[in-house]
Amino acid sequence: MTDQFKNHLLILKKIAHLDDYFSINQQTELVKKISNYNKPGLLALLELLIERRIINTTRLSYIDGTIFKHLYLSEVINIQKKINHHFKDGVVELKSSNNINYIPLQKSLVSNNFKQANQLTQKYLRELAGLNHRNDRQWLYFTDILNLPSRDLKTIDTLWRIYSEGQFGFSIQRQIWLYNDQNWDKLWHRIGWKIDNIALRYPHEFVWDNTAPPGHLPLFNQLRGVQVLYALFEHPVWNKDNTST
Repeated sequence: MTDQFKNHLLILKKIAHLDDYFSINQQTELVKKISNYNKPGLLALLELLIERRIINTTRLSYIDGTIFKHLYLSEVINIQKKINHHFKDGVVELKSSNNINYIPLQKSLVSNNFKQANQLTQKYLRELAGLNHRNDRQWLYFTDILNLPSRDLKTIDTLWRIYSEGQFGFSIQRQIWLYNDQNWDKLWHRIGWKIDNIALRYPHEFVWDNTAPPGHLPLFNQLRGVQVLYALFEHPVWNKDNTST
């Protein structure tokens, strides 16, 4: 190992517990630099992830998602085997009150396929609300929201937050909404659902990558009014847990 490599790894370990905007960006850059050392770098990141998630059971943080994504997307066969052995379901616990399999959502988010992840999220929410394949309704009423199990909402939100480095998720949107005094128009503009007071058209006008504004995803149809999103932001899941990583 070079001194620079050791220094990058040392700094990453020192700031791994931080989750502010500056630290998340610094962690991401360090993970990229370490992974550029190819197999030795990837092995060092894997050891750090094992240390955090398995040995010390450290509180889940954005750095765990960042490291996992780099390892998962690497083309080193040995790394792939180790990841599949230690983290076959990723780093987020895929809890569900309805026995829903969230592996497809995890894989979409890890692969940065945010458009597919958004479609899966809407499918899961309809299923959780009790809308089955025979129901033609493709959207939720505000009365459906209270039927959504807190455990599943938490899992979906955590998947989005952890694998987007804190950029996307329902709780991120809610934080922006609260920060802007629950002003809906300000929210639409902050998260990029409106530009120059004109609502974006689905799907081609939305941004499906990390260049999108914080809170841009997942989507919710605000054109039918704000009742559904208001009900989501007032769901008991946010009272039970502040969704901090």
